[in-house]
Amino acid sequence: MRFFAAHESSGAMEGAILTYSLLALGLVLLTVGGDTLVRGASTAARSLGVSPLLIGLTLVGFGTSTPELVTSLTAAFADSPGIAVGNVVGSNSANILLILGLTVLIAPFAVDRTAFKRDGTMLVVATLICVAAVLAGVVGRIWGVAMVAMLIAYIVLAYLGERNVQDAERAKFEHIAEDAPDAKGGIWAGLGLAVLGIALTIGGARLLVDNAIVIARDLGVSDTIIGLTVVAIGTSLPELVTSVVAALRRHADVALGNVIGSNLYNILGILGITAIVTPIRVPVEIARFDIWVMLAATALLIVFVRTGMRLSRWEGFALFAAYVVYVGWLVRGAL
Repeated sequence: MRFFAAHESSGAMEGAILTYSLLALGLVLLTVGGDTLVRGASTAARSLGVSPLLIGLTLVGFGTSTPELVTSLTAAFADSPGIAVGNVVGSNSANILLILGLTVLIAPFAVDRTAFKRDGTMLVVATLICVAAVLAGVVGRIWGVAMVAMLIAYIVLAYLGERNVQDAERAKFEHIAEDAPDAKGGIWAGLGLAVLGIALTIGGARLLVDNAIVIARDLGVSDTIIGLTVVAIGTSLPELVTSVVAALRRHADVALGNVIGSNLYNILGILGITAIVTPIRVPVEIARFDIWVMLAATALLIVFVRTGMRLSRWEGFALFAAYVVYVGWLVRGAL
């Protein structure tokens, strides 16, 4: 009997190690896939003569949000709304509190008042729409169509507003395009890399979602907790990389654009597209608590920026500390 018990214990341990390893592999594939997609798409766009402004507004923002999109779609099809919605809500909180907090700790920066007025306003509107959709209980196709339409309108208006103006905001988007990884070989190499990036991202999302569900069941916690923490942080890795690289290159102001752009894409693009493809039931715990954390994080960002139009190290520390407290609360509640 002891032999069989030990054998079963050993088998369970090996199964757990395999599950966590596959989840980690999924995160790696998502990160590499997102980076490869941005590299390929940016290269192809430059080969076609697309302006750095348009690349910064669209390809880089969409590329770095691809892991969230594929993960949420995969989770929705797997009937795991906790991961599908938790991924978006958790990623937005992580973008502001964790990623922007760390970036500001590395390099504080001033904020362009005119640019932030437009983008910050749009972020607040999108966040309030997300709150309303979550409180509705089901993010359906009507919500999805409205969200995607708003995203398209924002991109068009931002492009038209910056196309003929040489200001700090245009420079920011061009810096985003310049900081995006490039590849040699022209348009065909770029398209090939983009396709490879999409394939890696899809494979990574499948591994991440499947094994996150297994881990949630093994630990006896909801997949919402896993979606808000492991999945959300993992799919935000591309934003973390691009923001930290921008800070190290003395383009720290780009990090704010990355975060605002990513949060807009997450709500209006990722949640919107996912809802159009398949309506999503919102887990009760997200509506009760986590959506309000995302709203509070957005409000905190607005307050910090509006008081002096710059982000300082103590504000970066406050953002980062708030994220540590939030994750600690989630872990405590799951135990």
